Parts: sequence; structure tokens; C-alpha cells
Amino acid sequence: MAKINWPQRILLRTTGFSYTNMARLFMRLFVGVMFMQFGIRHWVNYDSIADHFPTVLGLEPSLCLQLMIVNEIVCSTLIIVGLLTRLATVPPIVSMIAAEYYILHDMIPADVSMYGLDSTDPGYLPIMFIGIYCFLWLAGPGKISLDYMLSLKVLAIRDAREEDELEDV
Repeated sequence: MAKINWPQRILLRTTGFSYTNMARLFMRLFVGVMFMQFGIRHWVNYDSIADHFPTVLGLEPSLCLQLMIVNEIVCSTLIIVGLLTRLATVPPIVSMIAAEYYILHDMIPADVSMYGLDSTDPGYLPIMFIGIYCFLWLAGPGKISLDYMLSLKVLAIRDAREEDELEDV
């Protein structure tokens, strides 16, 4: 057996080990806090943006803003703790698709800063959220989540084995 020198050892350590559950936890925490801060900003600035918020399906702008605030805070909280994670990613994906549509079609009034950005091209933000939420929807919450703990409880009640019922998470 050949002796492995330190560059080879570093290469093997950095490519051969996967921390997928920690990575999913980090992604959930990161995107949850990012999206939640938009909900808090919308809540704090409610009076100044309620009448100018984009409307969907003919709803009043203030009602759309209220739904968006609930979406941003409730879904973010669920994603952060890993409870109903895949289900909690769907409303943000839908709302970010709608936001991107409004941005691309210049349907947001110029005096409304929906995301608090002063960039000349703010359309990247909804696309970024769509990508991250699609990743979480596909990858799932991982083992460091309430979803996983609840699954283990359900398996214990059903007297089933984790290896038989759950994919390698």
C-alpha cells in the first residue's frame, strides 16, 4: 500500500466526505432568515406600501401585502425549523414567480421598492429565491429537522424500520 502524502490526504478529505444534512440545515437557516427579513420589512413599512403593492387575481393591494407577509414569515419559520419543509417551499416559489413576472413586465410602480433594493436590475432576487426553494423542495429538509424526527416517531408507531421506509437522507 502506497503512502499518501499530505496534498493527497487533503484532496481525499475535501472530496470524499459529504455533510449533506448540515448543508441542508445551513440552507434552510440561511434562506429562512433571508426571506423572513423581507416579511418583517413589509410588516414594519406596511402603511407606506399597502396601497401600492402589486395585486394578484384582482385582490386589493393591502390584502396581497398581508398574504405576502404571512407567506414570508410563516413559511420561513416552518423552513427554518424543518417542519413541513417541502410543503412550506411551495408558497414562496409561487410568490417569487409572481414577483419575477411583475418585475419583468414593469408592473411594479417606480415609487415602490418591493425588496428594498436600489439595484438597476432587481429581478435577480426572486430568481435566487426560486432556485434555493426548488433545491429545498427537491432535496428535503435532511436529518436535522422536525420533519425527520416526526418521521421516526411515525415509523416507531407503525413498528417499521427506517431503512425500509426512508430513503438514505
